[in-house]
Amino acid sequence: MAKPTFTTPDIDSFCLVDQLGLTITGQRLEEHRAVLECRVREDDPWCRHCGAEGVSIGTVVRQLAHVPLGWRPTTLVVRVRRYRCADCARVWRQDTSCTAAPRAKLSRHAVLWALKSLVIDRMSVTRIAAGLGAAWHTVNDAVLTAGTKLLINDPARFDGVRVLGVDEHCWRHTGRGSHFVTVIIDLTPVRNGTGPARLLDMVGLLKVRLTVGLMPPGRRHPCERSRIRPESAYPASAVGGGDDRSLRSSE
Repeated sequence: MAKPTFTTPDIDSFCLVDQLGLTITGQRLEEHRAVLECRVREDDPWCRHCGAEGVSIGTVVRQLAHVPLGWRPTTLVVRVRRYRCADCARVWRQDTSCTAAPRAKLSRHAVLWALKSLVIDRMSVTRIAAGLGAAWHTVNDAVLTAGTKLLINDPARFDGVRVLGVDEHCWRHTGRGSHFVTVIIDLTPVRNGTGPARLLDMVGLLKVRLTVGLMPPGRRHPCERSRIRPESAYPASAVGGGDDRSLRSSE
């Protein structure tokens, strides 16, 4: 090692597959994508039913979209070993739960990359899907699931909210289905000059009762003000009209 600040080159750590429990055994670089052949690091030869040692009976291939490397979509071709128990004849595969969710088409790192690209870098789902080399619906479903788990269900998501913006947004410009959603935005960073507005929630109803100024459970300070577009239907809902549901995020 030439300098103490450097370590031995490791393609597994560089490509972030070591954290997924994989090791790279081959690569194929094409003009528009990169393909990395991988194997699961840990053997899993013990039967989950009777505990006896199984016998390897071959491998199956699982393809996963990974974090783009070298400005091109990257695909992981994971060879998963299959085993058969000599005692009870049961068949199982190596555990890949740390690599990707069951039946998922994106690696766990790819899901986090897509979520960060959408929330922080403000990239569109179309652009993210192109970067991953995956279908739009595949990426969108993965981002929604991860966003709900990591962001929406975060109990501290509404901490520090003092100014709300409420507006209706036409998200579907066709004659089928619901056209509008209620968009609720945190305008506190804009008022304080600390950053851009932050999207809090979208509700698929035109009129939602907004109880402003009340202190919700678990909050020390109420919301100071709400900004509602005068030309919309929300002035009526702000004083008690509209749907019976109360938005705790707006209180």
